Parts: sequence; C-alpha cells; structure tokens
Amino acid sequence: MQDKYIDGDLLGGHHYNKENDEYLDRSLSNRHIQLIAIGGAIGTGLFMGSGKTLGVSGTSVIFTYLIIGFFFFFVMRAMGELLLSNTRYKSFADFCTAYLGPWAGYFLGWSYWLSWVVAAIADMIVIGGYMQFWYPDLPAWIPAFTTITILTLLNLLTVKIFGEMEFWFSLVKIIAIVSFLLVSLYLIFSHFVSPSGTTASFNHLLDKDAMFPFGISGFFSGFQIAIFSFIGIELVGTTAAETKDPQKSLPKAINSIPLRIILFYVLALICIISVTSWVNISTDKSPFVQFFTLIGLPAAASIMNFVVATSAMSSANSGIFATSRMLYGLATEKDASEKFSYLSKRKVPVNSLIFSMACVFLGTSILFIVPNVMVAFTIISTFGSILVIFTFGLILISYLVYRKKYPELHEKSIYKMPFGIFMSWATLAFLIFSIIILGLDHQTLISLAISPFWFLALYIFYKIKKSKNRQRTWILEHGKRIEN
Repeated sequence: MQDKYIDGDLLGGHHYNKENDEYLDRSLSNRHIQLIAIGGAIGTGLFMGSGKTLGVSGTSVIFTYLIIGFFFFFVMRAMGELLLSNTRYKSFADFCTAYLGPWAGYFLGWSYWLSWVVAAIADMIVIGGYMQFWYPDLPAWIPAFTTITILTLLNLLTVKIFGEMEFWFSLVKIIAIVSFLLVSLYLIFSHFVSPSGTTASFNHLLDKDAMFPFGISGFFSGFQIAIFSFIGIELVGTTAAETKDPQKSLPKAINSIPLRIILFYVLALICIISVTSWVNISTDKSPFVQFFTLIGLPAAASIMNFVVATSAMSSANSGIFATSRMLYGLATEKDASEKFSYLSKRKVPVNSLIFSMACVFLGTSILFIVPNVMVAFTIISTFGSILVIFTFGLILISYLVYRKKYPELHEKSIYKMPFGIFMSWATLAFLIFSIIILGLDHQTLISLAISPFWFLALYIFYKIKKSKNRQRTWILEHGKRIEN
C-alpha cells in the first residue's frame, strides 16, 4: 500500500468488504469499549499465571508488574496517537503498513492473529484446569473443547453480542476483584489468623527470603507470565473499526490503564501475599482460588474458581474477536485469501472466525501431549508473549517513523504521547531485554527456540506473495501492450 497525503490525512488501509459493499459494523458503544479494555487487563495471566510468577519471583513480582505496566502504557499511548491521527486506520496493522511498508502489515497482521490464537489456546487449557477443581478426574480437554464450541457459536451472531458478552464477563471480574480486595483488606486490618496459623499482615511482604527467593534470575524469570498477563490491553486498538466515537473512547480507555494495573495487579498481589504469606502459595494453581482455601473458606474458593473460569472464557472471547477481525483485515489488504473478507448479513467475518477457531481447536490438542495444565500453559503463553513483544515493537517503530515523516500530524494531535521519541526508544530496549530473559527457563526456552520458524515461514510466504503480484502485474501490462 502506498502512502498518500491528502488534505492533512495520511491514508492507510481500511477494512472494507467490496463484495457486500459495506464496512464492519460500528455498533460498539463507549460502555462496551471501556469494559473490553478492563476485561483485557484482567485475564488468565493474572488469575492463573500469577501463581507461577509468585513462585519464582517472590514478593518482587509486584515490581515486575509495575515495570512491565509502565513500559506497556507508553506502547498504548503511541498506538492511541497513531490511530487518532487518521480515523481511516482501523487497527495498528493499518498504520504499520502506512509507515513501514506492506511487509510490516503482513508480518504484524499474521503475528498478531497468531498471538490471539495462542492466547485463546492458553485460555482453553486453563479452563480445563479450573474444571478439575470440581472434577479432579475430568480430562482437561473435555471442558476446553466444549468452551471452544460454545464461544464460536455465540460469535457467529453479531458484534453487539460480542460487546454484550464481554461487558457482562468483565463486570463479573470487576465485582469479584473489588470484593476480593475488600475481604483481603478486612482480614489484614483485623489480623486474621488462618487455620495454618498464619496471621494476615503487610509484614509478609518483607518476610525473610520472600523478596528474591531465587535471586535476580528468579526475578527475571517472572517476566514471561507477567508479560502474557498484559495481552489484551491493546485490544482497544483492534476495536477501532467498530467503535462509534473513537476520539472519546480510545483516550479514556488507554488513560485508565495505570489505575487498572495498580488496582488489579499490584494491590491484588499485595493482598494475596499479606493474607496467605508467599511460602504457602502453590505455583501450579490460581493463587486467587488458593487464597480462600488457605483461609478456611472452601465455599468461597469454589465461587472464586467460577469467577476465574469465566475470566478465562472472557479472555478467550476477546481472542476470538481479535483473531477473526485481524484475519478479515489481512484479507481486505490482499495479505490473506479473499474468502476471509466475506461478511455475513450480520456483518460478522464468518470465514475468518471459523478458520481461527479451527486453529484454536488444533492447538488445544497439546493437552493430549502435555497433560499437565501449567506446563502446557507456560509453553503456549511464552510463544504468545514473544508475538506480543514483536507487535508492540512494530507499533513503536511506526511511531518513530510517524514523528520523523509527519511532524505536522503530531503537532495537530489531540492525544500526544508523552516523551514520545525518548520513551519509544526506552521501551524498545525493554522489549529486547524481555526477549533475552526468556532464555533463562527451559520451558520458556522451548517457545523461544521455536519462534524463529514462524517468522521464517512468514518471510517465505511474503516472498511468494510478492512474486505472484509481480507476475500478475506483468501479465496485465503485457496484455495491454498486445491490445495496443
């Protein structure tokens, strides 16, 4: 796609279906967008994965989430400024194509698509694990595949159904987290003593050997799951095409990210550690469910398990939405088969949705190879983290090119990224550092070793695509010369 500067607008790609002569439906309201943004911040990585981050990082995991949240907030600010600089951009794949070239849109579009397929697979895996809380002998693949079927059928309806589902899913999570925080604070200030003899106190944050139980390497090891926990905060960037008022909704959603990080991640983990003590938390279970078991309230643990299971469904639901829309966008830009650009009468990209869910179904089959839920979750989620780091990196590079090529657009921006150029470089350095530390753990190293094959495959298919385009152009031009 060639950039064009017309009347102050840099024209990028737009998700348009030529066959049906219609766009994706802008039926998501501000209410939907805000809850989708919050839902993206409270996912499987927090509810399930934080147990492992606590296990390897100890109480220093609080700093882990603060550091990652700090840098990722600036990624979101860069994305917000770019999306609002031109309302023709319907996702970050569009502005990456406009500023970096067609290759960037191709690599980013397919990588982001796969990252959400991987995230949905991880969600399905842990849903199977959550069900084992009630039915220990139940194979994890049964509830996983059942959930895939249900969510696929629901997403075949309308985008408004997606918005409503995510609204209520997110509302349940918010109520649960707030209730959890209130109960925890009450236990801490009343010096509650658990059946195991542990007294609830903020002093547990400073317990001996709790801060860095496995040294600095353990602290860095916690970054992988923590990074995966943040997958979804960028989802507001893929809903831009279906948002009624992006100039109002996007800034509001992005600006609330720091508060959500402090409330849902930092304060929640502080409460878990303060009430239960770090030494009592198991790495292969949800610390939120363990919390109520450890304080002697198994009924409340069962309720929380239901909440975290619906949270995983919510995250998977977001993944289904993101994958189908990204694949639809790739098809409209000729980076995927035209069949994926088909919209149903309800303006749902049906073929994109079904293909994406078929991939989720296939990926979830890892449960037959690696039946241990946490091991399978770690391997899958690490690959998702790598893809998200790549996506965020391209967003930042696009921002740097935008600032260099079109300073006038930045000057006119109603939503400027603070310390834009400096923080873009600083965050890129952090992303590179995050990739390096994935080699510290043998489970994360597996995904790190496999990831180059994905990018090699993308390179090969992109070269084939370019070759076919050149042949098509030559045939058309040659035919015109013969006619003349």
